[in-house]
Amino acid sequence: MRIFKANISETGIRYFNKIENKQLIYVNDNLKFLCGINYFFNSQTEIDELFKTISSNKNIIREPERKEYGDFQTNNRLCDDVCNKLKQQNISPEIVIEPTCGKGNFIISSLKTFDGMKILYGLEIYKPYVWETKFSILKYFIENKITNIPEINIIHHNIFDFDFNTISAKHKNQKVLIIGNPPWVTNSKLSSLGSTNLPVKSNFKNHSGFDALTGKGNFDIGESILLQLLDVFSNFKGDFAFLVKNSVVKNILIEQNRRQFKITDIKQFDIDTKKEFNVSVNACLFSCKLGIEKQYTLNQFDFYSSSFIKEYGWVNDKFVSNVEFYKKTKQIDGESPFVWRQGLKHDASKIMELSFVNGHLENNKNEIVEIENDLLYGLLKSSDLKGNIINKVRKHTIVTQKKIGQQTDYIQKQYPKTYNYLMDNIDYFNNRKSSIYTGKPLFSIFGIGDYSFKPFKVAISGMYKSTTFSLVKPINNKPIMLDDTCYFIGFDNFVYAEITRILLNRELTQNFIQSISFNDSKRKITKDLLMRINLLEIIHQTSFEEIHQQNETIELQDWDSYIKSVKMKSPKKSPQLDMFSMEMPIPMASIQGVKYSTEHNKT
Repeated sequence: MRIFKANISETGIRYFNKIENKQLIYVNDNLKFLCGINYFFNSQTEIDELFKTISSNKNIIREPERKEYGDFQTNNRLCDDVCNKLKQQNISPEIVIEPTCGKGNFIISSLKTFDGMKILYGLEIYKPYVWETKFSILKYFIENKITNIPEINIIHHNIFDFDFNTISAKHKNQKVLIIGNPPWVTNSKLSSLGSTNLPVKSNFKNHSGFDALTGKGNFDIGESILLQLLDVFSNFKGDFAFLVKNSVVKNILIEQNRRQFKITDIKQFDIDTKKEFNVSVNACLFSCKLGIEKQYTLNQFDFYSSSFIKEYGWVNDKFVSNVEFYKKTKQIDGESPFVWRQGLKHDASKIMELSFVNGHLENNKNEIVEIENDLLYGLLKSSDLKGNIINKVRKHTIVTQKKIGQQTDYIQKQYPKTYNYLMDNIDYFNNRKSSIYTGKPLFSIFGIGDYSFKPFKVAISGMYKSTTFSLVKPINNKPIMLDDTCYFIGFDNFVYAEITRILLNRELTQNFIQSISFNDSKRKITKDLLMRINLLEIIHQTSFEEIHQQNETIELQDWDSYIKSVKMKSPKKSPQLDMFSMEMPIPMASIQGVKYSTEHNKT
């Protein structure tokens, strides 16, 4: 049966049917004695409505679908397994806090598992779930006849407006367990759904303006919740255990280097989300001890077998995905002698990307397109980069600018067919959601510059597990473009490009990339990662014979000339700059948006 849009068991209905005195104080006192909940009902009106609903036996309210809000309720078995795993690690809390308690499954499992619990807090924004949690607790205590009943507070509140200091101030000397399953959704996703359950908007990771605009300002709601809780409770004695996406755990560990939380014994237990939630996402149980020391790496395990997978986190001032592998290849971790670039971004693939079909061009709407050839360039996507030498394409794209911000009115005069085609589809440009296009010239694109028009490019996909590098050659003396899922360096010299490809595909380099990249990331390869590859150190560990063996057309004088060009560091004098047409490397602290501390040796 459903009451207040929440499920109530037959056990609960039978209990309420036996109550004769239906006054607020009497009912609440009896419920407090029976199941420990403070203020089960907030008003006499709620009690009257409950008894009216029971008597009329209404059951017509359908539960809304809340998965779109990142609401994946944890099944009872998984909650029990999580609590038992914590108990096996000698976790025995006096205070349990569930900051996003949902229907109360973690609360019921905590009541079953932790005998020494004295006080329990549950916080939930969705009122029907508040009622469902209360009804579930009532059912549990009616059916189990527990004598040691803790004080229970189920609070209807938005977590981002709640002051957890009101709880922490009461329990400074008690063992605390903070446990739960926060929403698995990003702030931008919730905003698009019209949700108000959001933290105060701020650039809390101090990203640059452009990075914040193009995606780095987007963050996981679960990450924000965990950081909020660690800010309050990391100095407490106790434990922290949450089901979250793997990306959240990684970001928390990255933030640990800056925020210096007192957390130790950090663990990640990977779960099968298809089995547990029927979704395809990488997620885990994240746990740590609070209030002891500061730790900067974690141990990753399988949740079900507890078998060890790897250790990852901070090694000195470097963040790595596999500590063991990294220590074997760390000599090439440094700064790239040139800047890696991301490919074209236009957010209008329906009209900007074209294919040749039976001798004519078609766009992604399967419409025949007639335009001039000058602004049409071959295009490669992540799926096209296989680690080989590439000189053909499946797709083409219209390149409207040669640098960011360039005026595009020239297209109307010089390329009228292209202009008319773009204007016929102007709605695709006007409807682009990203704010990076605001106030920019008509048909603007991003990821464009002199480097885009270099004839030879060494490129890699950002989206696939494979980390091999490809060499892209021009077609009919016209450079090939890459889309924004790819990263590349541009060259004027084929031999220099080929030597770079060989060096980057060496086993040493590939092992290093594997040690600092994460397979479960949306983008395994990023610009930040590529900027850490010290090509000069790879050269020091590579002989000409190894290069020649990979490509017999490369001669010793080519190799010597290449080494000299990479060794030169001066931005004013270096022929390297002419070769790559790029500025000198950005310092790593600027690239990653954090100030690295060298105060601690985080091994």
